[in-house]
Amino acid sequence: MLSSCAESKPAGFLESIGDGIYVHHGEHLDIDVGYQGDICNISVVVGSKGVAVIDTAGSLKVGQQLRAAIAEITKLPILYVINTHVHPDHIFGNAAFTADKPTFVGHEALAEAMQLREEAYNKLNAKYLGEEAKGSEIVLPTLAVKDSLNLDLGDRSLQLQAYPVAHTNTDITVIDSKTQTLFTGDLLFIERTPVIEGDIKGLIATLEQLKTYQDVKQVVPGHGAQTKNWKVAIGNELRYLNVMLSDARTAIENDVGMVKAMDTVAASEKDKWVLFDVANRRNVNTVYPALEWE
Repeated sequence: MLSSCAESKPAGFLESIGDGIYVHHGEHLDIDVGYQGDICNISVVVGSKGVAVIDTAGSLKVGQQLRAAIAEITKLPILYVINTHVHPDHIFGNAAFTADKPTFVGHEALAEAMQLREEAYNKLNAKYLGEEAKGSEIVLPTLAVKDSLNLDLGDRSLQLQAYPVAHTNTDITVIDSKTQTLFTGDLLFIERTPVIEGDIKGLIATLEQLKTYQDVKQVVPGHGAQTKNWKVAIGNELRYLNVMLSDARTAIENDVGMVKAMDTVAASEKDKWVLFDVANRRNVNTVYPALEWE
């Protein structure tokens, strides 16, 4: 049964973006400031047989709000809960769907990544969510995407694609056959500064691959507004990543230490992204040591 706090938010929680596709947009908040488990985009696809949920937010509470919002839209069963990658702001709402007994779907590396990070993520939740972290448990995928996978929702199908290490080592995308909507997870950020955890060169290569997709009509990113001008959005992220890559290499060549490099690398991008100061410094902290070994 959904708690009263979960039922307090469903009205208007999901926005229809056309033909059975619904999105909840997370807020642009940094995990260190004001994080409430509700910063990523959550998507719902409704077919004639049932429903697929794409990412579930960062806590049981927000997951319950999502489940209540779906119940207002349709009484069809939840067939699939898909996680686009391992990050905690995308997976901890899974626990709100266990009673539905859906198939939980993710990259073939997702289960191991979840288990390896479980203790650290639970500590993060306790630190930043406090009492609202209770019940936010890791729910492992029961169906792995090794390369590609097709899920049937009735009058539409979802095509899932797994990628090598990019944003993380667990990235997948989803394309809805009926609307040709591409759900990128955190491979694509719009408005908010992209996050690099996995491999910057792998992320660049993956984004270049996404640009070649022919039939896509609109994109729902991991963070930010959905767009029909999706190639422009990908181009913006590629510009940032390539500036980051070039500036970091130059800093290393000129023996600029990493701490100083955090203030200079990709500084030309500062006014183009939300939460730039904190996110860009973290990205330099990830990219710089990796490039030292090129």
